[in-house]
Amino acid sequence: MPAKKKPQPTWAAIRQHLRGYKPDALLSLIKDLHDSSSTNRDFLHARVTAAQGGDASFASYRKRVIEPFYPARGEAKMKLGEARKAIREYHKATGNIPGTIELLLVFCETGTEFTNEFGDINERFYDSLARALEDLCKLVKQQGRTAWETVADRLDTLADATDGIGWGYSDDMHSAVDELREEFDPTND
Repeated sequence: MPAKKKPQPTWAAIRQHLRGYKPDALLSLIKDLHDSSSTNRDFLHARVTAAQGGDASFASYRKRVIEPFYPARGEAKMKLGEARKAIREYHKATGNIPGTIELLLVFCETGTEFTNEFGDINERFYDSLARALEDLCKLVKQQGRTAWETVADRLDTLADATDGIGWGYSDDMHSAVDELREEFDPTND
């Protein structure tokens, strides 16, 4: 008979416990979280720099988006979920929509470059790219014309780069770019 897992405390229970901490004890806890993992470190750095009006942590998240395709060492592991996780963590830590759009675009550009360099991958790969594209389009629509103008040329280049890629990815890309163009630049064909 397998051992039962001990139930994890809920946020409400943790919050209740933390309310009794003195400021020095809270700082010590946050330092321990910082030191325990690079993910925590990136999150805290992003949150602090965003609160100060900067975004010095963007480069580390960008690297985490590219790494599954082009690792610094070894062969690509193709853990696209890790790249998407980095994008979500960045957005949650900073709330920076333009930066999130940029990371989503980098994800799609890098995935497209990878498949053009190494050939056809698989349906799951292209579905992940298409979901990132959907997320990017939603954010661009929320942000309006300025966001569109910032990414329009890169999206056109990206759509052209998808020509010949199967699994519906090229069609998805062209449709998404056309839809954005119709919404923000209806006079331009």
